[in-house]
Amino acid sequence: MMKRFVLIIALIFSLTSALALAETTITVSGTGETQISADTAVISLGVSAQNKDVLAAQQQVNESIASIRKALIDSGIREENINTEYINIYAIYDYANNQEQIAAYNASSTLAVKVTDMDRIGALIDAAFAAGANTLNGITFSASDTDAAQAESLRMAVADAKKKAEVLAEASSLKITGISCISDSSVYSYSNTVGNFSARAMDTAASGKAETVVQAAKLVVSATVCITYHAE
Repeated sequence: MMKRFVLIIALIFSLTSALALAETTITVSGTGETQISADTAVISLGVSAQNKDVLAAQQQVNESIASIRKALIDSGIREENINTEYINIYAIYDYANNQEQIAAYNASSTLAVKVTDMDRIGALIDAAFAAGANTLNGITFSASDTDAAQAESLRMAVADAKKKAEVLAEASSLKITGISCISDSSVYSYSNTVGNFSARAMDTAASGKAETVVQAAKLVVSATVCITYHAE
């Protein structure tokens, strides 16, 4: 009786091991990208000033920021869409004659300006600089709704993973029979800002000014999935 029991256990173990060895999986990752137009921009600009008197430097910056705010509001930007991004004051040192002395103070303030009219970004930058701005840190683009683009990118990522798995299976003389596991590794968006900003000099005698030209960026919505397929 004991021998029969041991034989049955051994047979079950052998069958389980054989099934485990017979099971083959292929794990691949897939990516997908969708481009959409940005409908919101945040302009980071401000003013920087130097003075031997720290309070005078700060006062100069404050006055310029007030003028910039007024110019932007007069240009149609709502007050709640103009926010202080950061304020900074630091000493500038002179090391002449091996002595550390404060030569001046640099004060700066930066505004974050939210814009939803993509065609007016350049004109708003020009208005700010005409009002006293002297620093432009950059423009961040975004879209108010990326749900549809995210879904499309996920579909493309799954299709990409399936194509890779089929190629691997064919090369290994196998056939895909099902999916063991699928996971969403990441879905994110980023701004493709290459070539979206430039300053163009106007050559006409009547103007004599420089015009800021900004082309609204395309946002890239990217998705990555990891899928494990059954194969035989």
